[in-house]
Amino acid sequence: MEAQKPNSAPTVKPGSNVRGIKNASLVILACFVVAVCLFLFVFGHPSHFKDVEEFTGSSMWFAGDEFAKAHPNDLIGTIFKGGIIVPILQTLFLTVIVLSVERAIALKSAKGTGSIDKFVAAVKKCLATNDIKGAQELCKKQKGSVAAVVSAALNRYEEMDRNTVLSKEQKIATLQKEVEEATAIEMPSLQQNLPIVATLTTLGTLVGLLGTVIGMIKSFQALSASGAPDSSELSTGISEALVNTAFGIATGAFAVISYNFYTNKIDTLTYAIDEIGFSIVQSFAATH
Repeated sequence: MEAQKPNSAPTVKPGSNVRGIKNASLVILACFVVAVCLFLFVFGHPSHFKDVEEFTGSSMWFAGDEFAKAHPNDLIGTIFKGGIIVPILQTLFLTVIVLSVERAIALKSAKGTGSIDKFVAAVKKCLATNDIKGAQELCKKQKGSVAAVVSAALNRYEEMDRNTVLSKEQKIATLQKEVEEATAIEMPSLQQNLPIVATLTTLGTLVGLLGTVIGMIKSFQALSASGAPDSSELSTGISEALVNTAFGIATGAFAVISYNFYTNKIDTLTYAIDEIGFSIVQSFAATH
C-alpha cells in the first residue's frame, strides 16, 4: 500500500506587533493602591486641617472624634472631607489617565515611523509599476499595523503570482481573504482597553452621583437634628457632596475625550488599511 503523504503544516499567522497592557485589572488594582495612599497620607495629613492640635497621627482618617471637629484650611483638606467615595473616584480617574497614556504609546507604534498618508501613496506608486519588492521595503521601513497588513498582503500577492493552479477569481478571493485576516489580527490590539475607558465615562459619573447623594443625606441629617443644626456635620456633608460631584464629572469628561480621540485615531488607521488593501487587490486583478 502506498504510504500517505503527511499533511502540510498550516500557516501560522503572527500576532500583532502592537504592544500594550494586556491585563487592565492590574492597572486598576495599582491605581486603587495609589489612590488610597494619596487619600490617607496626602489629602488626610493633619497639616491641611485646623483645630487638630491634639492629634499627632499621620492621617486624619485615624483621628476619631478629631476628624469630625477638624475644618480644612485648604483645598486638599476639603477633598479629604469628601469621604470614602473619594479614593474610589480617584481610582477611576487614575485608571483613565494610565490607560489613555498606554493607548497613546500603543497607537504611536501602530502608526509606524512615518506619515500614513505618504506611506499609502508610496505603496500605491509601487503597485502601479508592479514593484512588489519596493513596496515590501517600504513596509519594513514604516513598520506598524498598516505596514504589517500590507506586508502580509504583498507576500500573498507574490504567492498568487507564482501559482499556476488556481484561477484568477480564486487568486483574487485568496488575496482578499489575506487582507481581511491580517486586518483581523491587528484590530484587537488597536482597540484594546478602550472598552474600559468607555465604561468609565458612565461609571465615573454614577459613582460621583452616589457620593453626592451620600453627602446630601448627611447634610439633611445635620439639619434635622433637634436643637441648633451641627454646623460641622452640615459642612462635612456639603463638602462630601460637592467634592464627589467634581471628581465624578472630571472622570467622566476626561474618559469621554480620551475614548473619542483614540477611536478617531483607530478609524484613521482602519481607513488606511482598507484603502491600501483594496489597491493591492485591484492591482492584482488589473495585471493578471
